[in-house]
Amino acid sequence: MRDTIMETCVAEGHTVSLSDLYAMNFNPVMSAADFGSRRNPDHLTYALEQRHNWEAGTLAPDIAAEIDKVMAADVLAFTFPLQWFGTPAILKGWIERVMISGPFYGGKRVYGSGGLAGKRAFAAFGLGGREYMFGEGAIHGPLENGMMKHFFQGTLGYVGLSVLAPFIAWHVPYVSDEDRRQMLTDLTEYVRTLDHQPVLEMPDLNDFDDRFQPK
Repeated sequence: MRDTIMETCVAEGHTVSLSDLYAMNFNPVMSAADFGSRRNPDHLTYALEQRHNWEAGTLAPDIAAEIDKVMAADVLAFTFPLQWFGTPAILKGWIERVMISGPFYGGKRVYGSGGLAGKRAFAAFGLGGREYMFGEGAIHGPLENGMMKHFFQGTLGYVGLSVLAPFIAWHVPYVSDEDRRQMLTDLTEYVRTLDHQPVLEMPDLNDFDDRFQPK
């Protein structure tokens, strides 16, 4: 799926940068080592140190390099296997270390006013379940605004990204190679038609007052 996305984007004339977290042996664990300087050396408040080190230019090099990729991109693509109702741990750790307070979000700079407003994002992921297991009234409930709300709204939407409806490959481990090849063909078409994919609904800040209370 990763290679299909990249090859399709390149064929469409786009420039692509890749973060293969496993190949990079990306460290997913937050720690004080993420910061080359400290706003408060006596007590680690991670979000405050993120802001301080972003402004001071003293973030750990692996974090700074990933932020540069995000800031240079018009579209962010995430591909992963769905595991235990969420993203793999290494991707969750990337989110926690890279999507930092300051340039990505902070205070009232969320959703439509978030730091990545104007950029788009999509996810293409596979899972073992069948499509009928997900949705209103199904055993696992809704996917985009239920099981994976923490990712689509609480992460991507929260920092201002316009989030496209995902590409989902169902029941992947249990189907034939022919079926999997068809999934990749369908993914190619999805990427080619990104401009026509529906956008997931996110909270509209215009519906809330300065204290985030409904108007």
